[in-house]
Amino acid sequence: MRNPNTYVKNYHPLLDVIETQKAIQLVKRKFIKELSNALDLVKVSAPLFVEPQTGLNDNLNGKTKAVNFVTLSRSNLEIVQSLAKWKRDALKKFHLSGLYTNMVAIRPKEELNNVHSLYVDQWDWEKIISNKERNLDYLKSVVKKIYHCFLITAKYINSLYPVLKFNLPNDITFVTADELLKRYPRLSAKQREYTITKKYGSVFIMNIGCKLSDGTIHDDRAADYDDWSFNGDILVWNPVLNMPIEISSMGIRVNKTSLLKQLKERDELYKLKMPYHQDIVKGRLPLTIGGGIGQSRLCMFMLQKAHIGEIHASYWGEKNVAKFKKYHIDLL
Repeated sequence: MRNPNTYVKNYHPLLDVIETQKAIQLVKRKFIKELSNALDLVKVSAPLFVEPQTGLNDNLNGKTKAVNFVTLSRSNLEIVQSLAKWKRDALKKFHLSGLYTNMVAIRPKEELNNVHSLYVDQWDWEKIISNKERNLDYLKSVVKKIYHCFLITAKYINSLYPVLKFNLPNDITFVTADELLKRYPRLSAKQREYTITKKYGSVFIMNIGCKLSDGTIHDDRAADYDDWSFNGDILVWNPVLNMPIEISSMGIRVNKTSLLKQLKERDELYKLKMPYHQDIVKGRLPLTIGGGIGQSRLCMFMLQKAHIGEIHASYWGEKNVAKFKKYHIDLL
């Protein structure tokens, strides 16, 4: 289920196009400064494409195929979909304890709407942890640090643009996907997200990918990067769209045990032949925690925009551009 196109009656952007472009840079600079300090991260350069046979690309929900092309030397390459696996390899290669990078990707099968675009930009980050830190308490402590960076950034932007007011709670609420199912058994997964986020303002929904008590899963998640027992999504309530918006997906990464278990559950044991997966099985990669934080989505929320197309340029189709313009939403 995807969020439908929302035209937002009586919407008037609080910042014009030029003010918005300036404010985007302020949001990005402030947030990444706070994040890198909070998690002790070093910025590195990242690839736009990788060789598929390495196993380093991310197939997201386990089904999404990457854009690929063939070079003049007949090398087959894929545009990255995220850098969840690449970062873990990079930590070892660069001898770093923590890193972040600017990731851009193309997702051609994405259903276009207010929060989904063919173009994706996010901060991908990764941090080495010890075996003792592979637990929910540590995961929650990192989520709280990231959420605190959201709050600091919101306060900063409000000081520069008083017209932008925020109603974020001081603390983020934690809930597992199965607890959510038990609270709202008659609602769909997306409806449960809507209800819990509207109630608390900000939530971290845990155990994405795990089978729930009714045999379903809350949402698809690839089997070979997050440990489904120690992962989750950060959602905040978007009052402009009157719905939740996912800002970040993150988690403690798989070790040998969880990788084998999850690949078997998804019938993907064939991936064990790939170099990345062999490195995990043989203990050649560090234990890590990491995630992605949507740059345009964060800016969209902070600048109180009704559409992600007000933040970055992408393809929307002429009909959509014309329809949204009637509601004062100018798509770039």
